[in-house]
Amino acid sequence: MTNAFVLSGGASLGAAQVGMLAALSEAGVQPDLVVGTSVGAVNGAWVAAGSDPAELGAVWRSLRRDTVFPARPVGGLLGFIGTRCHLVPDSGIRRLLRDHLRFDRLEDAPVPFHVVATDLLSGCDTLLSRGDAVDAILASAAIPGVLPPVRVAGRDLMDGGVVNNTPISHAVRLGADVIWVLAAGYSCALTEQPRGALGMALHAATLVINQRLAADIKRYSRRADVRIVPPLCPIRVAPADFSQAGELIERAHSLTRDWLADGSPPQPPAVSKLAPHGHAAASSARRRTPELGPQADMDARDGMRHEQAPDLRRTVQRRRPAPPPPRPASG
Repeated sequence: MTNAFVLSGGASLGAAQVGMLAALSEAGVQPDLVVGTSVGAVNGAWVAAGSDPAELGAVWRSLRRDTVFPARPVGGLLGFIGTRCHLVPDSGIRRLLRDHLRFDRLEDAPVPFHVVATDLLSGCDTLLSRGDAVDAILASAAIPGVLPPVRVAGRDLMDGGVVNNTPISHAVRLGADVIWVLAAGYSCALTEQPRGALGMALHAATLVINQRLAADIKRYSRRADVRIVPPLCPIRVAPADFSQAGELIERAHSLTRDWLADGSPPQPPAVSKLAPHGHAAASSARRRTPELGPQADMDARDGMRHEQAPDLRRTVQRRRPAPPPPRPASG
């Protein structure tokens, strides 16, 4: 049986994957191949190197937003006016990868490692299995409009999450029998909108790319044993906020450990947490008592009329006088 780990995108929410990986490692679940996209490619590279998840957790806990997305006001302005195609440079992520990545080329990873990116011109997803590891991972994580596309083998590539956020399809084609999906999830319980253009762009990206996952799970579950590690829910952390990495790691570790102890129950509950839903909006809506506007009031009265109409008809029928008896025929 071939075990595959597939890791999704999710910006700062990718810290949750560290807790999932730690729990899987403690339970003796190890991958025979790894497929990652976006931040899942960053975490996947660590797994493919055979490194301890605790070390990856230490890296995540040290991160801050400016470390990953260094602010460049002039660069942001140039991106806005169209001189550049991105808001921030990829120098922060490139430096992190250079400092911590333990292999130079994808084919040198101790565990077979594959990265999913998107061809900027064709829009097709591209599986990278050979070549410079830093460039491949950067391409997979190049969020459109936020980070610059990366040129690999003559093609401009960007975030693989645009077309294939959790690359289950590639794991199936690579021959995986058991596919462990580590989904970062999305910020389903924010009480206010993310701050700034970068925060809004990251939040929008995570909303869009996570909606494909549930459909992919249903599509490929007939072709392999797809096991969805329960994603965190609710999540009140914005995808641009790296200060809560420790909390996300601990929550995901505890949740995954309990799930494994229960025998890795099937996927429906996990899938429902990935489908569009909310928490803060629903609770605030319950707290508010809406006032009926003129149209709503008319609709309510119309509804009452429709409900009462049968009774009124019966009442009219009961009160209608009986018809007079027929006159005898003259003759």
